[in-house]
Amino acid sequence: MNNSVTNTARLLGAGLRALLVLTLVTGVLYPLVVTGIAQGLFPDKANGSETEADGKVVGSSLIGQAYNLPLEEGRETPAPDLKWFQGRPQNGLGTNSVNTRYQLILSGATNRSGDNEELVQWVKDAKAAVVKDNSTDTYKVKPSQVPPDAVTSSGSGLDPDISPRYADLQVHRVAERNGLSTAQVRKLVEEHTEGRTLGFMGEPRVNVLELNIALKELTAKS
Repeated sequence: MNNSVTNTARLLGAGLRALLVLTLVTGVLYPLVVTGIAQGLFPDKANGSETEADGKVVGSSLIGQAYNLPLEEGRETPAPDLKWFQGRPQNGLGTNSVNTRYQLILSGATNRSGDNEELVQWVKDAKAAVVKDNSTDTYKVKPSQVPPDAVTSSGSGLDPDISPRYADLQVHRVAERNGLSTAQVRKLVEEHTEGRTLGFMGEPRVNVLELNIALKELTAKS
């Protein structure tokens, strides 16, 4: 009986020591080492790829932002502030509770098939809005010019980038709203267009937050 109790105590003691060692190694030392390496080699990425403007953090280059006017009484969603470049649809193209206005607590797409009637109608409505919003007195957008990313949200709904085609589509409207020439605004788009990663992965893209920061700086000088 005494031997059984002794063996049990020994096993419990060994298990406790193993738990403490593993907790120290995996719960304290390993995270500290990984954090130290990340901060030393990749401080920007380790801190969330923060984007600064006017001396303060205004967002992350990895997360999209909404550029809207204040919500008006009687409206369910705010209208876009058309002096800024607009990102991809922020609300899952509908009232999907998972993806609403770049909320970070939950993310996701519409979870509807490509031939879903409701989704098809959302895309048609989104295309009509893009044509209307980006047409000016001197420049009329054609439905055939609207790229897919202008009327569809990403899989996460948090995509910070748009295609160069969508950015170019907005140039005339942004120039008119900010009292700039189209050449000035188009140059901004070109300067903020990133090519494929390593030359072959992904697609060319434009980060909307960084582009709008540059736009704000340009309008301040004009």
